[in-house]
Amino acid sequence: MKDYSCIAVFTYPHEYFVLKLKLEDKGIKHYFQNETLVGLLPLSSFAFGGIKLMVHPADIRKAREIIDSLNDRSSHLRIV
Repeated sequence: MKDYSCIAVFTYPHEYFVLKLKLEDKGIKHYFQNETLVGLLPLSSFAFGGIKLMVHPADIRKAREIIDSLNDRSSHLRIV
């Protein structure tokens, strides 16, 4: 997992819930660093630099495309 790259940072788990489902649906290798810690101690998100989306190098392009599609203003599933 040391080769994985951070491509996005979130403050709270509810901000990336739909993104997580879409990444899993497409089979993109990823994990959210600090996800459990921030879930237990929500105010610790700032101290640890947020929840980082870590993606395998082979899947970075596909993951960015999904993030861009969710950030589109016309999307009903926009990322917060």
